Amino acid sequence: MSPKPVRGTPSWLRETNDRTALALLLEHGVLTRTRIGELSGLSKPTAAQMVARLETAGLIHAVGEVSGGRGPNAASYAVRTDRVLGVAIDINYQVMRATVVDASGHEHPTISLTLSRSARERSAATDVRTAIDAACDAAGVTSSAVQAVSIGVQGALDPRTDELSFVETLPGWPRKGIRRHLEEALGIRVHIDNDVNLAALAERSEGAGEDSSGFALLWMGDGLGLSIDQGGVVHRGASGGAGEIGYLPTPKSAGALDPEAADLQDLIGGPSVARIARSHGLRGRGYAALVEAIATAPEREAVLHDLAPRIAVGVIPVLALLDPELVVLGGPTGRAGGDRLAELVGHHVRRASRWTATIVATGVAEHPVLRGAREHLLADVRNSLFSEVSRITA
Repeated sequence: MSPKPVRGTPSWLRETNDRTALALLLEHGVLTRTRIGELSGLSKPTAAQMVARLETAGLIHAVGEVSGGRGPNAASYAVRTDRVLGVAIDINYQVMRATVVDASGHEHPTISLTLSRSARERSAATDVRTAIDAACDAAGVTSSAVQAVSIGVQGALDPRTDELSFVETLPGWPRKGIRRHLEEALGIRVHIDNDVNLAALAERSEGAGEDSSGFALLWMGDGLGLSIDQGGVVHRGASGGAGEIGYLPTPKSAGALDPEAADLQDLIGGPSVARIARSHGLRGRGYAALVEAIATAPEREAVLHDLAPRIAVGVIPVLALLDPELVVLGGPTGRAGGDRLAELVGHHVRRASRWTATIVATGVAEHPVLRGAREHLLADVRNSLFSEVSRITA
């Protein structure tokens, strides 16, 4: 690797200009040399030199021509998005979803694979390699260009020990040294995060938390989780286990709602939501089918009225401890309940406490965990591409 150029030297100026051109192409898509010069404020000869260096290095390529009126047509250029790729993965006990991520942010197909529940038939490296290959096949790209993966899991990764905890949904995966194990087995960079933390990244970039100074995402699915966004930074805790709210014991006041509920998971976890749905006449096999039915069922209002005070029991301690500007109700239950459930929960919170925070439904319509993993990878892939600029020689 060449030494880093000294600020103010010709090599530093070349690298800075090349980075500027690459950033403009990523932001605007296809551009001509003249347009790159206009947007960067640099001269036409300098813009031409930037384009020539980037094209020679294989970071950009000519994709067509643009008519400029009199004279020859101008060549137009775009970033070579096949140079560096990543794969975003969302994995739970039964299903693994994955999609390719490139530096342009182009949406690639999402694949979904059913997983074996037997530890003897699975391993961490096999699961991830299968996801990479299937996602690349669907996108029509080569898996050899994949340099990084971002994986959402239903658990926590301790950054100090590289150990998975609070996880029961990954049969065949080692608990200790998991990231190092995957990087050595696959030869790529590996990022592993709690699924709800990744969903919060999606909520920040394209959902309900996009314009907020900070928010708490209460994830309600089969299990529960909480993610805390503080100005765009997710709080993970010392051991990576912040937000395991399902273990929170229910207060005595919740006994009127469910005398058998020992903790919040018992009160608003998937099995409880399924029981409430069935009590109102909904039919379906398991939580996933029942919660999907809530969205359009005639009994929807009655179900939401039963759920809202239970969810408020979980929201109030979050408000008391964190005082977020916004509480987002996410996961399958939050998505099915939508704005009406958020309205009812807000009513019960105000009635039972002094807190008046805004409570809203998730703004991410589909695959929030995968979209959060994709958001993380987009920055990673772009950084890798920009690092290639440093290797360009004049």
